[in-house]
Amino acid sequence: MAVHAVHNVSFARGLRLHRLFRHEDGRLLVVPLDHSVADGPLVRGDLNPLLGELAGTGVDAVVLHKGRLRHIDHRWFGDMALIVHLSASTRHASDPDAKYLVGYVEEALRLGADAVSVHVNVGSRAEARQIADLAVVAGECDRWNMPLLAMMYVRGPRIGDSRAPELVAHAASLAADLGADIVKTDYAGTPERMADVVRTCPIPVIVAGGSRLAEPEAVLAYVSDALRGGVAGVAMGRNVFQADQPGRMAAAVARLVHEAPRVPEGNGAENHLILAP
Repeated sequence: MAVHAVHNVSFARGLRLHRLFRHEDGRLLVVPLDHSVADGPLVRGDLNPLLGELAGTGVDAVVLHKGRLRHIDHRWFGDMALIVHLSASTRHASDPDAKYLVGYVEEALRLGADAVSVHVNVGSRAEARQIADLAVVAGECDRWNMPLLAMMYVRGPRIGDSRAPELVAHAASLAADLGADIVKTDYAGTPERMADVVRTCPIPVIVAGGSRLAEPEAVLAYVSDALRGGVAGVAMGRNVFQADQPGRMAAAVARLVHEAPRVPEGNGAENHLILAP
């Protein structure tokens, strides 16, 4: 496995990164649960039982908005990291791709976050604002020693194939250039295409889980293909929390993420591990 040390990592940032990469294998399973801002409620009733079902399954981190934490039991996070999402928009807006900040790094730190995340739609009409927001948050993360997950997608009126390797690679490298520690982006379609993306990015790349798949076998096949492309893991939301048994599905994905064979070095798809000095 190729190991890429991140230089100038403070003790505090390294400690928080270690909570994310607790398996020390350079792999990461994140379950985003921030969809309710954009799309409405994820589950009927309280979200807290879902968090309880995910705890202890091997999920490394979940993504939540700040207000939702008031309704979540902090004890679920004994072996699961918390990422507070700072971006928002709703599907009812005239431009749903126009993300904007609704939270701040210092606020997330007070709430107990191990990391923060920001969403950028590259190629959208509101690209300028989103890239500027990413840069501001990255600066604040440096100030407070907070890891930053950049959720980078290629979406907009001039975009044809949003999963074209050159476009996904551009979005991933943009995240690295502006100071993110980890980048979440679209799967480029095949392991070979994804390897082209990973090859050019100096920070860990994790792929989005995508639309709901009908069968659990299809979910695991998707994860397996992505890992063969050399990614550092997956951020899987709908295919976990909409599964018939979310905890069981999360555990199956976690086993695959953390036990799948490494991609041999030399094929361009390198696995990344963040190290504190």
